Amino acid sequence: MAKNKEPQTDIEQKAKTKYDRKMEERRKQEIKDKRKVRILQAGAIVIGVGIVAAIAGSIVVSAVNKHNAVNAPYVTIGSYEITEPEYNYYYSATVNNYVSTYSPILSYIGLDTSVDFDKQQYSENMTWKDLFDQMAVEQIKQTKALLDDAAAHGFTYDTTEGYANVLSSFSSSAESENLSLSDYYETSYGPYATEKRLEPYIKDNLLAEAYYNELLSQNVPTEQEIKDYYAENTQEYDKVDYRSFIVKADIAEGATDEDIEKAMAEAEKKANAMMEARQAGDDFKELALENAAEEDKETYQDTETDATLNEGRVYNGIVSTISGWLFEEGRAEGDITVLEDTTDHQYYVVEFINRYYDSATDATISDTIAAERVAQYIVGLEEGYTVTDNKGNLKYLTVDLNAGTAEDTAAGEDTTAAEDTTGADTAE
Repeated sequence: MAKNKEPQTDIEQKAKTKYDRKMEERRKQEIKDKRKVRILQAGAIVIGVGIVAAIAGSIVVSAVNKHNAVNAPYVTIGSYEITEPEYNYYYSATVNNYVSTYSPILSYIGLDTSVDFDKQQYSENMTWKDLFDQMAVEQIKQTKALLDDAAAHGFTYDTTEGYANVLSSFSSSAESENLSLSDYYETSYGPYATEKRLEPYIKDNLLAEAYYNELLSQNVPTEQEIKDYYAENTQEYDKVDYRSFIVKADIAEGATDEDIEKAMAEAEKKANAMMEARQAGDDFKELALENAAEEDKETYQDTETDATLNEGRVYNGIVSTISGWLFEEGRAEGDITVLEDTTDHQYYVVEFINRYYDSATDATISDTIAAERVAQYIVGLEEGYTVTDNKGNLKYLTVDLNAGTAEDTAAGEDTTAAEDTTGADTAE
């Protein structure tokens, strides 16, 4: 029996062992799988916490930046701590006014509004951004000085209507640009601009402007002061009537200096012949028609207008080649001359008719005198308004402001170009 029993026990043990092994392997695998799941879950939790922390951190940083921008001083002017939104308001207004005023000649003075201003040189040491920073600071300084002076003199002004008009213009601009009002504020006046934040700045400007106009009214000159001012600036305010015609030298592309000299000699000869014919009594307009190029003859054939006649022209509105001659003391009606323009390779035939003063210009002189007086007064007011660059962004404060500017180099070209487009000076 013993023999029969023993083998049975071995079989049972062997069977159990095989089963146990299978179960053990299964249990081990389950343990591994569960461990992996726990690891993945833990990892997901860690990643999730990291993402939440990053988002939270970003929100906190953004909130801190906004708080600092809205509340911390960007620049201090006198006793006024100017925040970034307020500074942006003045900066944007400065740029807009400048671009609007000089839009016809921006290319001449080297400003491209499609390129960052800090990447364009205004002068040897300053960018256009530096210039606009300087102008914005000066505008803030003037505004604060006027506000303080207005308060000191008990000046008050109701800004209700003016403010409503400004808001209305904002709404119209936003609509025309297909922007929401909030987007318009941020696009025009910086990332933190809202109607609520802009309101005090706008009202400050309205009050300062009203006080400035009050100062102008207090500084209106007397009639005698106007006459005296005119006597010292007759060339600036007198007007002249004259006739002119341009004889251009016929210069081919690629011409040599010798060719140009020859062509200029021919043009001078033609201009002198026209002058002599006029001195002999020939009609100036008919002479212009006779000497005009074929493509220009129609201009001089017009019986309704006289393309050679220039009336009521002021010194600064006349091309520099002939303005000096026209405004020389002692110039008399009928005086005629030929003047050389070496830059454009041409000659002017010019006949003087009259020089006079238009009494309507008294109002212009009056405004000029008042503005000069108020400007001098404001300079005195601004003396105590020192500038502190809290954020270190106003680079113009550290450079030489006397270096040559882009405007200086382009001024001559601009004046000539502007003059050429304003008058009726005519060419062959």
